[in-house]
Amino acid sequence: MRLSTFFLAEQSAFLRRRNREWRHHLQRIRTFIGESLQRAPRDRPVLILGAGSGLEVPWDLAPGQSTGWDIDPTSRLRTLMRWRRWPDWVFGDLTGSLEELQSLARRSIRQPGSDRARNPEVAARRLAGLIPSLHPEPRQLQQWLELHRPALVVSANWMGQLGVVAQRLVEREFGRSSPWPEDPEDPDPLSEALDLWIGRVLQTHIQLLKACGAELCLVYDRAVIHGSTPLQLAPFQPEWTRQLQSPGDLSLSNPLPGMAVETLLPEPIQWERWLWTISKEQRHLIEAVTWTSRFHQDAIDKMK
Repeated sequence: MRLSTFFLAEQSAFLRRRNREWRHHLQRIRTFIGESLQRAPRDRPVLILGAGSGLEVPWDLAPGQSTGWDIDPTSRLRTLMRWRRWPDWVFGDLTGSLEELQSLARRSIRQPGSDRARNPEVAARRLAGLIPSLHPEPRQLQQWLELHRPALVVSANWMGQLGVVAQRLVEREFGRSSPWPEDPEDPDPLSEALDLWIGRVLQTHIQLLKACGAELCLVYDRAVIHGSTPLQLAPFQPEWTRQLQSPGDLSLSNPLPGMAVETLLPEPIQWERWLWTISKEQRHLIEAVTWTSRFHQDAIDKMK
């Protein structure tokens, strides 16, 4: 399966979910991104990463030179239908290495010189051993940033979804055979290898954005809460775990393995969190950060 076809299937499945309960999340994310879009210079390029179908991005507030970036081949058309806007678009892999991950999974499953499949457990161990050789090289994004020098880069809730995308991409290649242990308590070298790769991808991504000199507006999943245990969000605190208030134990997973955005982008100018209820058994803690370099901020102050 081509990577663009895979993303089309994933986006379509996401949009088929009932999202009437997502009103609070959509209002918060559109407001947060919208504030950055309104603040951006109207005569400078703006880049919106993970733009998707425009569900979470208020394109009516985006400057005229705004460009969307999403690998789903229908994302630009869906944005036109939702916002009556036909922006410039890049259909590319932000990580620079998803196709290679897909290729590694395919090679791990098949025995050399044969169409015979390996035992799924053996194939999963082989893939886990190959993933450390997979180095993220987002050349397409780097070239775009160097060419256009955007005033603002928006990352619209794709970073926290990279892990799920990588897992599903691997599962597609394994077909009916699961690459994961049946017992969740058993060692899982493939998941561990994917987590290390995801951490490298995201750190490379943040460092690249940080170096481009633009104001950054990043929205992403900070944590995923599994189960229906009652949960409230306390007033904002820098340590996100201190905001989660519950009478029982919470089952959490970390979509950003080995990475804390606040250490890579110190002293953000805006920092918020809210809960996004996906279903009765799944809630996401969303974190939103606006950051700018001192050099960029000094230039803005001089223009005022």
